[in-house]
Amino acid sequence: MTRILSSLVAFFSITSLFAQTPAGEIPKLVVGITIDQFRGDYLEMFRHKFGNKGFNRLLNGGLVYSNVYYNFPNLNKASSIATIFTGANPSYHGIMAEKRYLIESNREISSFFDDNYLGNFTTEKLSPLPIKVSTIADELKIASGGQSDIFAFAPDASQAFASGGHAASGAFWIEEENGKWATSTFYKGKQPIVDQYNRSGQSLTYTITGTSWRPAIDVNRYDVFPYTRNKYNFQHFFVTDKKGDVRLFKQSPYMNKEVNDMAVRFLEAGTLGKRMNPDFLALTFYAGNYEKALDKNYSVEIQDTYYRLDQELERLLDAIDASVGLKNTLIFVVSTGYFDEQETIPDGMVTSGGDFYPERSQALLNMYLMALYGREQWIRKYYDRQFFFDRKLLEDKKIDIREFQQKAAEFLVQSAGIQDVITSYQMLHGAYNQDVQYYRNGFYKGQSGDLFLRLQPGWRIVDPLSDQNNVRVRNNAVVAPVIFFGNDIKPQKIERTIEATEIAPSVAYRLRIRAPNAAQGNILGELFR
Repeated sequence: MTRILSSLVAFFSITSLFAQTPAGEIPKLVVGITIDQFRGDYLEMFRHKFGNKGFNRLLNGGLVYSNVYYNFPNLNKASSIATIFTGANPSYHGIMAEKRYLIESNREISSFFDDNYLGNFTTEKLSPLPIKVSTIADELKIASGGQSDIFAFAPDASQAFASGGHAASGAFWIEEENGKWATSTFYKGKQPIVDQYNRSGQSLTYTITGTSWRPAIDVNRYDVFPYTRNKYNFQHFFVTDKKGDVRLFKQSPYMNKEVNDMAVRFLEAGTLGKRMNPDFLALTFYAGNYEKALDKNYSVEIQDTYYRLDQELERLLDAIDASVGLKNTLIFVVSTGYFDEQETIPDGMVTSGGDFYPERSQALLNMYLMALYGREQWIRKYYDRQFFFDRKLLEDKKIDIREFQQKAAEFLVQSAGIQDVITSYQMLHGAYNQDVQYYRNGFYKGQSGDLFLRLQPGWRIVDPLSDQNNVRVRNNAVVAPVIFFGNDIKPQKIERTIEATEIAPSVAYRLRIRAPNAAQGNILGELFR
């Protein structure tokens, strides 16, 4: 009886949604905009400095959800964007970070490494195949019988692959070695617009050394933070050792201009949104800190970044309107849901946290395991708040992995700075609670480690061999809105936090195609009212 009632409830819910579907045409173009480290509080603080045709046009004319939530730990640009476009968590799509650890060869590789494909304008061998499930763009390509054009432009390869998916006509990123728009030979189509730009004098390869970043307006107008001590007419050059520093350039608002320039070129070419089936354009912008800013989290640079991003959005929306029409375009804007802090503790201040040294923790744990199981190197690696054990050694010694993990976890959790330790056995076989499920969503069998560490807020990770060196742990949420705009979207402001996994199935439903094959999130009903 319960099963019958559940089926009836599901049937009437779906019927209700179909009744709410707009009678008009489906969009001719979908533009998916992800903004890395975009913050809703900054948006509201800086909004009075914006014009009327960028962020304010989206906020006033769109369906705005107050916040988006990612239900897994250690957010980053790769895992977040993969989640947006697949509608699934890393436990399904398999992308947990920019890089991952290969225990078999004891090396770190890109999460998108693929030895079967070469690069164009890059020496890296990458492909989207490590994404284990389908994306919105993949499902659109299938539904259209291959007729829909799909393009992705992003600062980094992980963002381009995650948003472009497996079926893109092209997914491009800026290569840090040469400043060119790079891609993978996985994508078979040739794109003359990109190739022509790469070979022109306008390419970042030739312009970066002469480019400098200055404030777009009088710095005295950047008055949001009372904590800004250095209100100065900054001038940043993107040069290191007489060469262009593309990595540094990617932290500036000029990276957003590069992405937008390419998007506008494709729109002005007049092919996107002009065929029977919808096309898809995925763009990734940056709204994080600039590492050389004097005031770190409260800098004039972050305010200038948002001011310039508003202008780029205005230019993009105008280009869409001129080429396809905003009414014919479905646009969604979403944040990656995290923010890389650049916290500086004043001299003499004593905080409640401390320093966590992974190398020391690994040595102490291995000594403890030696005392229990014999003098062996039981730990292969500490990587990204995980411990990887030597599984072959454990098998050879016929040691029960569940017991081994549990004893290691019980030892580690007594260490200063460690809030909790969750074992992979717990996540795969244990009794679930909310915390275990949260970590399980970020776990992928065969890639993740044996132990997951939850560090206490305020503690600093000191690991000179890692990108996470001197990162201070913060568990506070970054509030970020999700905006849907265009294509007969009714302007609404919804004070509700939505799941990141709800975006893909909702966009798919609006396109009248299947949701990505691992998407289990709810469809956002307000999109159809």
